[in-house]
Amino acid sequence: MFERLASPKAFLTTALLDCRELFSSSSIYTFLFIVASQFSLQVNAAFADTIVSSARIWPASEYTRLTLESATPISYSLMLLKNPHRAVLDLENVMLTSEIKKLPEKIGIDYPYIRALRIGRFKPGILRVVLDLKTEVVPQAFVLKPVANYGHRLVLDIYPVSPPDPMMALLNEDAIKSAQANALANIKSDVKAKDNVASNRKVSPEIIRLITIAIDPGHGGEDPGAMSRRGTHEKDITLAIARKLKAKIDAEPNMRAALTREGDYFMSLPMRLDKARKLNADLFISIHADAFDKPHARGSSVFALSESGATSAAAGWLAKKENDADLIGGVNLDIKDHYLKKTLLDLSQTATINDSLKLGREVLSEIGEINHLHKNNVEQAGFAVLKSPDIPSILVETAFISNPDEEKKLRDSFYQDKMAKALLVGIKRYLAKSPPLSRSKMVRLE
Repeated sequence: MFERLASPKAFLTTALLDCRELFSSSSIYTFLFIVASQFSLQVNAAFADTIVSSARIWPASEYTRLTLESATPISYSLMLLKNPHRAVLDLENVMLTSEIKKLPEKIGIDYPYIRALRIGRFKPGILRVVLDLKTEVVPQAFVLKPVANYGHRLVLDIYPVSPPDPMMALLNEDAIKSAQANALANIKSDVKAKDNVASNRKVSPEIIRLITIAIDPGHGGEDPGAMSRRGTHEKDITLAIARKLKAKIDAEPNMRAALTREGDYFMSLPMRLDKARKLNADLFISIHADAFDKPHARGSSVFALSESGATSAAAGWLAKKENDADLIGGVNLDIKDHYLKKTLLDLSQTATINDSLKLGREVLSEIGEINHLHKNNVEQAGFAVLKSPDIPSILVETAFISNPDEEKKLRDSFYQDKMAKALLVGIKRYLAKSPPLSRSKMVRLE
């Protein structure tokens, strides 16, 4: 439009005339409207509210987790208030959608640490989430990048200042009955002592070792584990079998079981180990359901830890997949977690691994009676969840959830019960041959 002229004055004159002619045309209004519209769209996109596609909350005795998932990262700030105790999460440029509005309804009266949840627009551009707390807590907020089927996630973990005692939680269900029984026994004892001093000379009741077994249902919460074509989640199968195994162990007179997770929530691998150690567990049984990219793979397997390499390529691949569970479930890697301090050790545990192999052989033998074995021997690999230096630990792949026939078995309550029974028999056979060392846990048989 602008021609190059010899004189600057002539150039400016021509330019002004051309611009006047252009602006007098009706087409310029259309042109300006399009430009303005495009600019407005770009500005709005740059400052648009982030849309939370999923809002989830997972309560547990150890901690409670709130997860907000979106297509783009969520900017946030977190603060803790007292009198009363509250955790305040401010979300920047986040739209108040129906997913977020449903969060208050998800808080149950039995939640251990959260009393209620409130949401509102604090000021322009800031959506405030207030968690009314039942006790003093230590909150941890962090973001996770997209992985697997998950988008960007903002995670808020609510930990109690004083962690719950796993042993007390384990014994809590029988606490009242036990207290009443002990009180009644003491009353009878006092009466007998007054009536007959000689009664004190009777033989003391037999005292035997109380054996505690930590049962670890693999995956959970944000981490579904393997999934079948029909949509069956490994986390559901493992929890179902673990619950059946716990019931059978608790029915034994000198044994008690505890689950590393009681429900459908995520628990990191170090936390699973830490809970087992706080329980002074004698054995650690991690339950899983394998998957492969081809549906013909089938059979049950048992794994123990390896200090060196894996015994097979498949075992190494499986260990890597299971160890990646923390990436799926979401672990705050920016802090030095006290769980990590206790579990990421220089492990000199040859004796423990040998005991794990003995336990694995007994369990594998029993499982072989109810299902085809994928391998006839206990395999080894670097499973992070098995790295307890003083607790014999095994990982049991109950069957291939990716195999349609075995998936049908895994979904069947009768097969789950048979698997739990086989695990119990294998555990008892191991204990009969290798009794655990004496510890402070004792049970009195009257």
